[in-house]
Amino acid sequence: MRSALAGGGAPPFVAAGASACGTARVGGYRHRVNVSPEGPVGTRLLVGDADAELKAVLTAGLEAYNASAVDAGEQREMSVKVLDEGGKIVAGLTGWTWGTCAGISLVWVREDARRQGWGGRLLDAAEHAAQQRGCHQIIVTSFSFQAPRFYELHGYVETGRVEGLPVAGAADVHLRKQLQPDGTGAPAR
Repeated sequence: MRSALAGGGAPPFVAAGASACGTARVGGYRHRVNVSPEGPVGTRLLVGDADAELKAVLTAGLEAYNASAVDAGEQREMSVKVLDEGGKIVAGLTGWTWGTCAGISLVWVREDARRQGWGGRLLDAAEHAAQQRGCHQIIVTSFSFQAPRFYELHGYVETGRVEGLPVAGAADVHLRKQLQPDGTGAPAR
């Protein structure tokens, strides 16, 4: 299907006298337009910051594709949090479960509450919740300057790393823990 641009004329956001295949800024996005006969006329490649609409469309599309590819049930979000007496967040963990796997996305403990065991309790609670949802393993990534050693102390095993991420001298460390089938969260032997 060809757009109205097929009959000629520049896209509406390309300035008069500009190339028909160029870059322009519209609505905070940098647009790249391809109006050559070889490509889809009028299509735009947009590069920008966070985009809630795009994220929602991608999530829905990937979840639909994944559901058609494997019978792993619905992917569900998971969260664990610690609140102080005033209702403020002291520590928290977010993640997901899908099929037989759980993943940890974010873990954070407020500075004044560190070294009080909250991180381990967050992991225990998340692992237990994952097991209740039928998960047999849990995965996490941590930068080398964050907490890979913490995860290893809690039974996680490094499965890989990407050196130089986010900067030279650092690494993105990937870890996995096999969960015990009895629901205790202890590593399976």
